[in-house]
Amino acid sequence: MEIAGDKLAVKVRAKPQDGAANDAVLAMLAKALGTAPSRLTLLRGATSREKLVQLD
Repeated sequence: MEIAGDKLAVKVRAKPQDGAANDAVLAMLAKALGTAPSRLTLLRGATSREKLVQLD
């Protein structure tokens, strides 16, 4: 994970099949933030490299 400008760059090895990569990104982000993955919501970018995530 690295901060690039005003974005956070996250790389995961999970394949983009059946949402596995999105789940891996949310899990990694939750761990970095010290919160539960259930508190994160993917608002935009389910099929894109760029994602918008909300912390509840």
